[in-house]
Amino acid sequence: MSQINAKIKNNYYLLSLGCSKNTVDSESMAQVLGQHGLRGVGDPDTAEVLIVNTCGFIDAAKEESISALRELVEGKKGNQMVIAAGCLSQRYGADLVQYIPGLDGVIGTRRWMDIFDLVTRLRDRKHPEPLYHLPTDVKVVGSDERGVLRASVQGASAYLKIADGCRRPCAFCAIPKIKGTAVSRPVSSIVAEAVQLQKMGVKEVLLIAQDTTDYGYDLGLKDGLAHLLNEIVKYAPDIPWIRVMYAYPGYVTDYLMETMAKHKQILPYLDMPLQHGHRETLKRMKRPAKVEWVYETVGKLRTMIPELAVRTTFIVGYPGETDEEFGGLMQFVKDLEFDRVGTFKYSYEIGTPSADLPNHVPDEVKQARYDQLMELQQGISLKKNQMMIGKTIPVLIEGHGAGEDEDGHDTGDILSLGRSYRDAPEIDGYVIVEGELPVGEIVPVRITGATTYDLFATVDTGAPQIIAGKKYGEGMIDLGDVK
Repeated sequence: MSQINAKIKNNYYLLSLGCSKNTVDSESMAQVLGQHGLRGVGDPDTAEVLIVNTCGFIDAAKEESISALRELVEGKKGNQMVIAAGCLSQRYGADLVQYIPGLDGVIGTRRWMDIFDLVTRLRDRKHPEPLYHLPTDVKVVGSDERGVLRASVQGASAYLKIADGCRRPCAFCAIPKIKGTAVSRPVSSIVAEAVQLQKMGVKEVLLIAQDTTDYGYDLGLKDGLAHLLNEIVKYAPDIPWIRVMYAYPGYVTDYLMETMAKHKQILPYLDMPLQHGHRETLKRMKRPAKVEWVYETVGKLRTMIPELAVRTTFIVGYPGETDEEFGGLMQFVKDLEFDRVGTFKYSYEIGTPSADLPNHVPDEVKQARYDQLMELQQGISLKKNQMMIGKTIPVLIEGHGAGEDEDGHDTGDILSLGRSYRDAPEIDGYVIVEGELPVGEIVPVRITGATTYDLFATVDTGAPQIIAGKKYGEGMIDLGDVK
């Protein structure tokens, strides 16, 4: 090996694309590589092993993944190896090499734990042909098996993966084809990792899966997510915030609602992608089409958890979506006034049932409907944010910035950037607080202003400590411990 290659040997570069679930897999691969003496670096030119954990969900994500892989392949030198991991690898397998000649290895989503085995085989190979690690059997590893924490820690927050795969029949989604059916991780492994995150000082744990409300079905558990939440609260009582992501409509049970309402650690926040609000569109999507259930459940949730923030997502321009159906979606959003809404224009996906549907909606109609829905929701979001003015709430501080005047000039003031219980990382808004506050701490602040997406606040020096089970100052929202 040449001198330059000797310098980069045992270094790896890992680019993670896609969602938070992919990020967790990337962190897990990094841990496996670290266990075998490899060191992560931020510059691909200084690494022997180059890995892209790809996303293969929609066309734009696939193009980004393929572009990243091609760039690394075209720039590799000497003994460098390029490995494709993640959803794109799982979806296309060995065919991926046809798109990216020179790719050295391909590993699937369910075999992230074998990444070092693949690296070893690539180092030992006699010929330059690519190697594949795409067994079809399912393999799920908990922290007690390989010492791998199935979480991605980002500052004071951590995404904790509780399951992988999906058994839902959504016609527009390729995830079941890519990931396979849902496989839940053992309760004991997840709880042990929550305890580990507690010891690390993590302030917020976000439970993630393709469908968190399906957790435990394959383990024979009834109300598995509620059961898991109760266990986490019991054994990791010092994690102030626990946030539930990716709930499936129709599976938010009364027991899950009661569990969320009962425990102060579980934030009054629910992410439940609904995808549409008209029965006929939902039927074509092969989604739960009982719209009445949503009205009833959201109403029940808001009664049981008055501070509840509901986040959802919708798809506009789905094949066959008529003006009447889109109007039904608009009315649905007006009626339920969700706190947060993400909107997507339908993306054609080869191999999904929706790809064969007739009456695809023109792009210009999709865009117009997207604009109308977002304009409607912006008004709702602004109203919801303005209702927070005058309240004192805990905010998790994530960073600092400089204040600016109306012309964008630096005022010399230091501002702190944080999130409230209403804001999941990366997808929701922020709370901008006057002054320099400690990063990674939860601080009580009084809301002084609001925009469509963000809130403005000052530190509430007169607010009592927010401790579960005690009384609070006027306007205080009870959300668990603030330290």
